[in-house]
Amino acid sequence: MEVVVNAATSVDGKLSTRERRQVRISGEADFDRVDRLRAAADAVLVGVGTVLADDPHLGVKAEQRRVERLRNGRPANPARVVADSRARTPPDATCLNDDAETYLLVSAAAPEDRVERLREAGATVVEAGAERVDLAAALADLEAEGVARLLAEGGGELIYSLFEVGLVDELSVFVGSLVIGGRDAPTLADGEGFVEEFPSLELAAVERVDDGVVLEYRVD
Repeated sequence: MEVVVNAATSVDGKLSTRERRQVRISGEADFDRVDRLRAAADAVLVGVGTVLADDPHLGVKAEQRRVERLRNGRPANPARVVADSRARTPPDATCLNDDAETYLLVSAAAPEDRVERLREAGATVVEAGAERVDLAAALADLEAEGVARLLAEGGGELIYSLFEVGLVDELSVFVGSLVIGGRDAPTLADGEGFVEEFPSLELAAVERVDDGVVLEYRVD
């Protein structure tokens, strides 16, 4: 499986404010770039924090791209994947509608009643890990289901976890022209942080988009 991480950050690397309130970092040109990435993916992955904060759809917005996917024998929208160790996704979340298949990655610690409600809401539940989702095992299960290209859109805890277990192949970051600040504001890669060994990145491309830049990296 190829895993591509995409995110938009401020100049100081923040995803949102310290209150977890979303800020418009990029513009229409970058939104279209993200839509292209989604159209090329078999599935889009987010953490449960993103679902709780933003209730995203995670589908392809441009009709012509959905039509092109259908012409190629693919679903109109990529599958939605939520990493949710404790099954905290609301049963009425937008990502559980009928526009695409939704996989819910849970741990063995997820309460069974919550898991069952999410199954009833239409989620396909993948259990991997004891207390937290074992991302390597869960993504291997998704690959067996036919997911060859996975687009991970955050948040910071999920992105850090993917880097931590060596699952990221490409990183694409839009850096907008603003400063958010705040030591408690979420960053591109939250979590415990690396101390001695750090993911090795190779800058592959730089492109000016809107009033910012897109940095594309290959991950060693």
